[in-house]
Amino acid sequence: MQKDTLKIIIVGHVDHGKSTLIGRLLLDTNSLPKDRLSEIKKISKELGKDTELAFLTDQLKEERERNITIDTTQTFFKTRKRDYVIIDAPGHVEFLKNMLTGATLAEAAVLITDVNEGVMEQTRRHAYLINMLGIDKIILVFNKMDIIDYNEAKFTEIKNKLLVFFESLGVRPSFIIPISAKKGINITKRSPEISWYKGPALLEALDSLIIDAKTEKKPLRLPVQDIYEIDGKKIMVGKIDSGTIKRGQKVILSPSSKKAVINSIVLFEKEKTSAQAGENIGLLLKEGAVAERGEIIAEEENSPEVSSLFRGNIFWMSDEPLQVNKPVTLRCATQEVRCVAEKIEKRINSSTLEVLETNAKELKINEAGIVLFKTDEPIAIEKFSFIEEMGRFIIEQQYNLQGAGIITETTV
Repeated sequence: MQKDTLKIIIVGHVDHGKSTLIGRLLLDTNSLPKDRLSEIKKISKELGKDTELAFLTDQLKEERERNITIDTTQTFFKTRKRDYVIIDAPGHVEFLKNMLTGATLAEAAVLITDVNEGVMEQTRRHAYLINMLGIDKIILVFNKMDIIDYNEAKFTEIKNKLLVFFESLGVRPSFIIPISAKKGINITKRSPEISWYKGPALLEALDSLIIDAKTEKKPLRLPVQDIYEIDGKKIMVGKIDSGTIKRGQKVILSPSSKKAVINSIVLFEKEKTSAQAGENIGLLLKEGAVAERGEIIAEEENSPEVSSLFRGNIFWMSDEPLQVNKPVTLRCATQEVRCVAEKIEKRINSSTLEVLETNAKELKINEAGIVLFKTDEPIAIEKFSFIEEMGRFIIEQQYNLQGAGIITETTV
């Protein structure tokens, strides 16, 4: 039987041990090429350090010298139960954009906290972001237990501080695990050093997570990514976000409301009778009909909401604030449209969840907000809670990412 694949993101404050944890997972699951570990030992020796497992994921020379993760990288390991894709996300506040990009790909999250240093502002901010993006499978790991001699009281103190924040988010973590990534404690199996801990090791916890039902059970949503002309035929290409599509199926194009019929489905130059969520396909419509880039192909009887006004939760990442009625570019699925923040209903401290201001004039860097957006023209959207891919959006200015958010209400 084919094994499941689970995409996980590992997040947390800088220097709390994300890259070391990933290195340990790769090492302990025999997921490393034979020559990779010897290479790491050589690099560590040249830098005058003990063997650094973090170097397995911190690929860039600058990262090795500064001891921080800059880019979002993907690595792979497997257990007997399933295959894993790990998204290693930066912890430093300067690299929140990279972390957010990685988080949109993940189905589960591991939030790592240095039990000796404790809960930091960036720890809480990452918790807020993974919750905002709808990741509900969250494992809390408290690292560097060896530094505190595996002290249960210290672990409990730090754990409870972080749980208070999660309670304010309305989130219950799936597992809470004390570990030492460097020593390999509680990673693949429970360790006698922490005999007071009765829960699963990290790999056992990951393997027990249940992957959500596939999105093919939801209504069809296929954002058109591009149009190619081959042998005089115009082929629309895109990835099916949800649902299934069949040859001969009647569809509607949103937001234009044009109706069409699927003539053929092409995958790797071969024709198919049907395709489902997650597949990248090409389409031909009957009678030469063509959808434009940005349009959403949907079921005729179950189409997305079309609106020019929606409410969303947003996290702002730019030095230049989001200001009421200042035009910006919004991207949702493959749609691109100019819009304004018509009303910033709440301005929120993303690391404490304190409401700083209601009916604010602007949203500043690293702040969150509940914002009413108005687009120049109607777009096809969904609530994030219904179809995630159609409920995410980003805000840009001159192709620079400034903010990211989710749609909470499609009609206001």
